[in-house]
Amino acid sequence: MFTGLVETMGLVTATIENSPGRTLRIEVGDVMRGDLGIGDSIAINGCCLTVVAIGVDGVDFEAGTETLSRTNLGRLQPGHRVNLERSLAVGDRMGGHYVTGHIDALSTVISIEPDPPWAKYWFSVPGHLAKQIASKGSATIDGISLTVVDALADRFSVALIPHTLSVTTLGTRAVGDEINLETDVLAKYIQRQLTERAQ
Repeated sequence: MFTGLVETMGLVTATIENSPGRTLRIEVGDVMRGDLGIGDSIAINGCCLTVVAIGVDGVDFEAGTETLSRTNLGRLQPGHRVNLERSLAVGDRMGGHYVTGHIDALSTVISIEPDPPWAKYWFSVPGHLAKQIASKGSATIDGISLTVVDALADRFSVALIPHTLSVTTLGTRAVGDEINLETDVLAKYIQRQLTERAQ
């Protein structure tokens, strides 16, 4: 479980084919490295992966074919930046919202409306997930807990403050880029209950 508050950006230093999956080697930085152990769960662009090795040139994570095909982790190459967050510890402050680290869909940046030093971003949303996104509710974009501004049938928007633009990968995203989308887990349960009741 995570909160969607990105701790740092990591740098992909290598992608190693490890059939049927791939090993991602990421330099996580001194702050995070000092507190990592084998088996720890880390959200990488919002996708929960396990630390399998810690070396001098980076931390290794294994991603399977499902993860590589259904998230933007499959597009990562050396030199790419990623958002990183360690799993939530019991008793920690809850600054974002409950994030599972299980990506629901790949979304796309539809448009960017600059409002310096802020910016409003619009993202696509698959039809089956649209009911799980509400104005003033929460959504997770590439591991970042964000408040939804507009929620339409096929898209939604968020307003990004300068801090978010400077300390996460969203500051470098462009129209057409694919991002990992996780809807609010509470919305999933509510929709499931309403569907069952209707049946």
